[in-house]
Amino acid sequence: MTQLVLFEDSHFIIDLMYAKKENMFGRAVYEETGYGNKAYMHKDVKNALLRLIPFLEQNNLKMRLCDAYRPPLAHEKMQELIPFPGFMALSPELSNHCHGTAVDVCLTDINGHNLIYPTEVDAYEKTFQQQVAAGDFAEFKIHLQKARHDYNEASPEAVKNRQQLKSLMESVGFESIPHEWWHYNLKNWQNYPLIPNEKAQ
Repeated sequence: MTQLVLFEDSHFIIDLMYAKKENMFGRAVYEETGYGNKAYMHKDVKNALLRLIPFLEQNNLKMRLCDAYRPPLAHEKMQELIPFPGFMALSPELSNHCHGTAVDVCLTDINGHNLIYPTEVDAYEKTFQQQVAAGDFAEFKIHLQKARHDYNEASPEAVKNRQQLKSLMESVGFESIPHEWWHYNLKNWQNYPLIPNEKAQ
């Protein structure tokens, strides 16, 4: 039986970036693969996220969920669309999203407006998306440096918000990766099996 559960809670905004066309791939990949804007994840991820609710309530914030479980079929399609080394895991087996153990997130105000960060989630900008679609990765590769946790040339507010998010997610058992401020996965995610192209029960 799959370990996936569907995540829904009023403290979180479900806004999966790959369920719409405004992303670095320029395609609604999750819609195309039959998943749409539904945040599936391992039950351990859900339980960890729910532990954030007291903080969100106390600070009049919400959290935007921009990605969660990624079906291997979608991962493979995304690799075909952007064959840029290092932009995503080389295979579904190496992607913690495909194991249901990762989320891409940011904090918002109570009305759903994102706090300021060094980049958009996934470092998305329409201009870069168009360049990447044309096979030109040069400027986007430079832009991606702003997504790193050690990039400190952003505004003080953006750096503060990035650091706050990191501390918050780590406090409930997630870990970050150096080159994407929005990405968090469970520790020891490799111990969780790859989840095939299934939906939650």
